[in-house]
Amino acid sequence: MKKLFILSITTLAIAGSITSCKKEGAPSKSLDARTVKFKLYTDKDFSGDEHNITFSIFIKDGSTHLFDSTYATMKIKDIPKAANAIITQKTIHASNNTLTVGFIYEIQGIGVSWHLDTLTAGQKSKVVDYNFQ
Repeated sequence: MKKLFILSITTLAIAGSITSCKKEGAPSKSLDARTVKFKLYTDKDFSGDEHNITFSIFIKDGSTHLFDSTYATMKIKDIPKAANAIITQKTIHASNNTLTVGFIYEIQGIGVSWHLDTLTAGQKSKVVDYNFQ
C-alpha cells in the first residue's frame, strides 16, 4: 500500500511538471542577423595630449541596449592612425527596427561626448567609421 502511494505521488509529480512546461502565447518575432563594424582612428596629431580617454561602443533598439563594450583606457596621443584603426565587429540578432549605434567617449577631467549613427530598418550591416577629432 505504501509503495502504491509513493508511485502515485511520483506519477502525479512527473505529469504535473510535464504539463507545466508548455509555453503558450503569442509567437515570437523572428530576429534577423545584423552586423555592425566599429572603426576608431584619428588623422589629427595628438602627440602631446596626455589626457586619458575611454571609448565605449554600443547598439541600441530604442532604450534597450542590445550590445555594449568598453575599450581599455588610453592616452589621447595613443589613438591610432587609420592604418592601425581599432576595429570591432559585432553580429547581433535583432528586430528589423532602426537601431542606434555608435561611440561614447569620456576624457578624464574634461567630460563625455559621443558619435552616433543608425542602422536603418532593412539594413543588414553598417560600418561606424569614427575619425576622432
